[in-house]
Amino acid sequence: MIAENVRKIKERIEKICSSCGRNADEITLIAATKGRTVQEIQIAYDAGIRDFGENYYQEAMRKRENAPPDIAWHFIGRIQSNKAKKIGSSFSMIHTIDRLDIARLVARGAFEAGREVGVFIEVNIAEEPQKGGIFPKEVAFFAKRLYSLSGIRLKGLMTMGPANLSAEGIRPFFKLMRELLEGLELPGVNCLSMGMSDTYEVAIQEGATHVRIGTALFGKQS
Repeated sequence: MIAENVRKIKERIEKICSSCGRNADEITLIAATKGRTVQEIQIAYDAGIRDFGENYYQEAMRKRENAPPDIAWHFIGRIQSNKAKKIGSSFSMIHTIDRLDIARLVARGAFEAGREVGVFIEVNIAEEPQKGGIFPKEVAFFAKRLYSLSGIRLKGLMTMGPANLSAEGIRPFFKLMRELLEGLELPGVNCLSMGMSDTYEVAIQEGATHVRIGTALFGKQS
């Protein structure tokens, strides 16, 4: 089932990109694997997935011990201060930076490990009080602060999008994310991490470069 789902989603991404004048190679499909087994990860890997997203540091580290070594691991969960340096030294990309103190810890962890980690600023695009992420009006200032930190490389912006909306209902928020990114005008900052199982098609139409898909790949968790 997983292999077939991977095939269908990749085909769908190609069709969406073709219809809106984009190249499917621009899209990074991230398999969201919170709560999934190493066996499920291996099946997705064998089907061609190379980017996997985890929400918790310790869970990710356990899985990595038995997973293929060339996987690019993305951190897509909330970052605890006591794990920030370790996350900075261990992941290929981090999608949930929304505080300067966390960003500095991540940067220090990466720098001390002799590496540079790509990061996204998490944006609370609908300004929902129960969610993390910075508000849209703070993005430009925050991006400039992150852009100069050694150890990290600012890649772009990320959002979860507001809950309980249809894919079309969320489209205006994805469009606003694209406009925020374009307004930054920072060299090399050109990625948008947005869109999940129910919304990735609209997200790609509105400029997403990274989509995080769990249920549509692996099925519902029991």
